[in-house]
Amino acid sequence: MGRQTKMRAAMLRVATATAIGAALFGANAANAAGSKPLFAAVGDAARAPIGWIEFCVEYKSECTVKPGAPRDVVLSPKAWTDLVQVNTWVNEQVKPVTDIEHWGVVERWNFPDDGKGDCEDYVLQKRRMLIRAGWPREALLITVVREANGDGHAVLTVKTNKGEFVLDNQSTEVKLWSDTPYRFVKRQSQTDQNLWVSLGEPQRTTPATASAR
Repeated sequence: MGRQTKMRAAMLRVATATAIGAALFGANAANAAGSKPLFAAVGDAARAPIGWIEFCVEYKSECTVKPGAPRDVVLSPKAWTDLVQVNTWVNEQVKPVTDIEHWGVVERWNFPDDGKGDCEDYVLQKRRMLIRAGWPREALLITVVREANGDGHAVLTVKTNKGEFVLDNQSTEVKLWSDTPYRFVKRQSQTDQNLWVSLGEPQRTTPATASAR
């Protein structure tokens, strides 16, 4: 299959996912207003992952950001479409490889500019694309979770006025965090991306800090 054919196929899959995502927007919004927990409870300070610390050494400009007030995105149909498109595009374009295969080390966080990466690299790329598109950094939180088998995994949590939604390289759908199969462990603080906080029992009410992007 030629490069142009592959690109057309990828664009078609993105368009299909976007159409499906638009159809699901109302259902997700209704679900978020239902009995499912909307927001994970934030606990005490947690240790930043070593991968993030080393990433900040290599990409200093990405981490030298002043602390700010928490901001949640207003989840409009347009915002939802943006999330679906970014999640689908990155999942399509990046080939999954382990850090051992890619870099010869157990753990390394990096942008997948060579078209390859593991879960953290997918997260970094999605976060970068959304920030460049004007989304507030304070609403885009790198999150560490545990899979059902106990393995560690990383996803991007997007804080919105209708709940916390997850962009995941293992899923084509953008899901409410409580609809995922994961146990949420810790994530970046909304006020300072270089501080990390533990996650505990869910909150069921919408926080007063929600604001438009």
